[in-house]
Formats: sequence, C-alpha cells, structure tokens
Amino acid sequence: MKIWKSVVGKLWITILLLVSFVLFILTILLLEFFESYHVTQIEQDLTTTASKIAHIVEDHPNNNVGIEMALEIVDKPAQVIIAYNKDKIVTSAKIKNKNITPTKIINDTQLSKVFVDQQAVTKEIEPPNDKSRNRYDNTLVVGVPLHIEKGNNGAIFIYQSLNVLKDTTQQTTKIILLSAGIAIILTTFFAFFLSTRIAAPLRKMRIAAIEVAKGKFDTKVPFLSHDEIGELATAFNQMGKQLKFNMNALQQEKEQLTSILSSMADGVLTFDRDGTILITNPPGERFLQQWLNDPHQNLNLSAPEEILALLQKVIDTEMEQTDELKIQGHSYVVIVSPLYNQKDVRGAVAVLRDMTEERRLDKLRDDFIANVSHELRTPIAMLQGYSEAIIDDIAATEEEKKEFAKIIYDETLRIGRLVNELLDLARMEAGHITLYKEDTEIKPFVERVTNKFQGIARDKNVNLSFSMESAIRSSVDLDPDRIEQVLTNLIDNAIRHTQEHGTVKVIVDGKEKGISIHVQDNGSGIPEEDLPFVFERFYKADKARTRGKSGTGLGLAIAKNIVDAHNGNISVKSTIGQGTTFSFFLPFNQVEKQ
Repeated sequence: MKIWKSVVGKLWITILLLVSFVLFILTILLLEFFESYHVTQIEQDLTTTASKIAHIVEDHPNNNVGIEMALEIVDKPAQVIIAYNKDKIVTSAKIKNKNITPTKIINDTQLSKVFVDQQAVTKEIEPPNDKSRNRYDNTLVVGVPLHIEKGNNGAIFIYQSLNVLKDTTQQTTKIILLSAGIAIILTTFFAFFLSTRIAAPLRKMRIAAIEVAKGKFDTKVPFLSHDEIGELATAFNQMGKQLKFNMNALQQEKEQLTSILSSMADGVLTFDRDGTILITNPPGERFLQQWLNDPHQNLNLSAPEEILALLQKVIDTEMEQTDELKIQGHSYVVIVSPLYNQKDVRGAVAVLRDMTEERRLDKLRDDFIANVSHELRTPIAMLQGYSEAIIDDIAATEEEKKEFAKIIYDETLRIGRLVNELLDLARMEAGHITLYKEDTEIKPFVERVTNKFQGIARDKNVNLSFSMESAIRSSVDLDPDRIEQVLTNLIDNAIRHTQEHGTVKVIVDGKEKGISIHVQDNGSGIPEEDLPFVFERFYKADKARTRGKSGTGLGLAIAKNIVDAHNGNISVKSTIGQGTTFSFFLPFNQVEKQ
C-alpha cells in the first residue's frame, strides 16, 4: 500500500485512470460509430438493390421474366415487395415474419409516402412489445418509387433484418475491446516508466532534503535533466549552499555573542515576559548563586524581587529601568532593557554590574579624606595656637617659648611625614619606585631594626624580642632602606596596638626559596571582615584599634608595595582579642642561587 502513497503510485494511477477513461469513452463511441456505419451501409445496399429492381421492372412492365430477373439479384436474407399499386403486389418469397407483411409496409404512414412523393424512404421497424430494446431485432425497410405507366405509381420495397449485423458488430466489439485492453496494458507499463522517471529526481531531492534537514548542508542533488525538475535541483543545491553559509554565519554570530557574554565582567540575565530566565553568563550565575545563598531572599522566585519589579516596569512602559540592590554585602547596579519581538516586548535583558569595589573605594576615599583632614587639623591647630601664643607673648619665660617652639617643630615634622608618605605611596603605585639592592646579612639587619624600638617598647611596658630559626642562607639580596621601612611600620604598629605587659615578637624563618619575617603581637587584633583590606591605601582597620593612636592608614599600603617590588608577598593573620601576625616573604636572588 505504500506505493499508492508515493508520487510514483499517484502519478501512475492517475495516468492509468485517465487513459482508461478515454479508452472507455472512445470504445463506446467506436461501437456506436461502427453500428451506425453498418446500418447505413446496409441501407445504401438495399437502396441500390431496390433501384436496380425498379429499373428492371420498369423495362419489363408486363413480363414475368423481368420480375424473376429482379428477384434473383436480391441477396438473402433480404426480401422484396413489388407493388404495382396498392392492390397488385408481388413478393420475393413467403413472408416468415408475421410482424412484417406487405400490407403493413404499404399502409405504413412513413413508407406509403413513396407513392405520393415519388422519393425513396427508409424506416427501421421495431418488433411489437420488445422489452429488450435490442436493435438487432429491428427490420430495415427501404422503399423506392416505381414508374410503370402514367397515373399509376408503384413502389419497390426491400427489407432485411438487422440481425445480420450481430456477428459483425460482435467481431468489431472484440477487436475494439482487445485493442483497448492492449492499450491499457501498454499504458500501464508506459505510465509506470514515465512516473518512475519523473519521480526519480524527486525522490533524490527528498532524500537530499532530509539530509539537509539533519544539518548536512553539503548534500547535492545531481542534474538529471534540463527541464523544470533540473531547474528545481539547481535551486535546491543553491538553497543548500546558502543555508550552509547562513548557518555558519549564525553559528559564528552565536559563538561571538557567547564569547562576549562569557568574557563580560558584568552579569547578564535574559528574561521572558513571565520572568523565566532564558540566558545567563558566568557573572550572572555567580550573582544568582549569591542570591540563593542569602537567607533573607524569597527563593520561590526565579530572581530577586527588585529585578522582577524592574522587569514588570520595562514590560509596562517599554523603557529602560535602573536600580541598585545589595546581596550578601555586595552592591549591584541593575540595568534592565526591553527585548522586542517585532513591535511587542517579548522579554528583557538585565545587566548586573558589581559595584562593591567601587563603593568600597568610595568609602576608603571618604575615610582617607576624613583621616587626613583629622591628621592635618590637629597639628595645624596646634601650630596656629602656639604661634599665636608666641606672637601675643603669652609665654612668660624663655623655657615656655622654647617649649612652644619645640611643639611647633614636632607638629611640622608630623605634617611632613604625612605628606612624604603620601608622595612616597603615589610614586610606588605609579611604578616609579627604585630599589638599591645589596647582599644583606638578614640576622644583624633585622636585629638592628628591632633594637631601635626597645626604648619605645619599654616606655609602653611591652616585651619586644627577636629570634631567628635555622636558615638555608644567611643573606638576602634586598634594598636595606626599603625593607627597614617595612619592618619599622610593622613593629611600630605592633607596639602601638599591644596593651601593657604585652609581647611583640620578630621572627626570621629561613625557607628553601627565601626568607620569611614575622611580626607577631598579642594585642587587640583586627576584625575578620577587615583583613582583606588592611593593605589597601587609605584604609584603617576597626576604629577601636586605632582610636587614640597615631597613624594615617598609609603604612601598610607602602609596605605591600615595597615587598611586591622585591617579588615577595605579604600577609596577615589576626584574631580579635588574641593578637595579629604580619608576615612577608623575600625570595633569594635566583642568579646568585645558581
């Protein structure tokens, strides 16, 4: 049954049915034609014979020899009636058919016109009560006028049953039906061959179309002809080539967009109108993960409520919306823009920019301005106050004047140190730091720097100690002045933030690839949330740690830049109430090590 559903089967059966229908109509027409032809032929033969008989009888009007001659030329089974008039009638033989008698023929309305009109007449007489309506049971009667003498017109009637046509018609029918059958058989094979030939390239194009639908755009259809099907094959091959080009272009565009999305620092979330997330990039996924880990959020939603609210505004107003939200201590600026499907908004894309660092830097800047303003305001106020005291001769003695002058001098040095630290840090961060390295014995160097703070430690009743563990090498290639600046900052911070009777330890630990120096105290400690930022410029840890203690928040930033310039690293560990340990690592000079 599958063949009837194919193009071959449909085309084959269509051609076969069409040819069969044409042959059926043609067969009927041919049968009618030959039947009419044979009847007409008999009619003509009978008319010719009747005319001959009429001439013979007219030439021998009173001679029986003429009648006998006339009757002899009649071919059986035709019958002849010679009517000199309606009363004098001669027949060729005894009438066997009771339905056809001379009287009925002569008195027939149509046939009797031959006596009056003197023209040949023809009539096909049907048997009475004939239900079969078979024409072969009819009798064909032909009458021609007979001129014997003036005023006395007769007629020659010759009639014959059409049953003689039955065999001829049957033979003709057999020939026509046989020809039609042969034609149908030949048409069947021809139609199958033609439909197969026409459908062959179509089947190949169908197979090629299936392959193209699977993504195999290199599939080609061979050129089998130069007609419309060949043009279709050419168009199909061109279509496959264009599809491949377009798909490659789309794939490249997709890969480009994917690369752009993946490499973006900003998070991207694409929503449909219902708020379902369609596309994300890695920063967007990290944002969603932070949101899912936030216990204060409604996790039944696909995204934070603030973003979904912006999405609804975008759909309602078809305008870009902006907002800022905080998730687990991170600040995000959200920009939601509409996505269009022709004229309607089909969704929106949200761009999430993590502004945490910017907000922290803003806070650091504000804190720095406040700290520097505070650090400058105090010495400036003291400079102004003691200068006015000297100008107004408030100091009664020389000792008081010297004391005021010394205070002014100390505050001037304090302002100078602050300005120098700012300039120094700016140069370092700009990459303008210059190191004057030399091979330095690490133990006496660190011990000398530590001993400088023994007096300050004793004044604060703090125990300051130095120790050195076993080291592979005793010397390091470094800039002594810069590393002393780092140690000075770390030891000074440790002493300042350690309570009385506290302990500060400076430990040198030798490693395989370099030297580690630790400055450890058991002071107030640094809050855990501040540890990642202690080396930032302008940053000061918990205000409780620095309240009442000098410092600008620049020392650790300077120390980190110096250590980084030596290809080392610096770190901090601290616990509130237990103390803090600053450690920095200085690598050996690789050339010297070899």
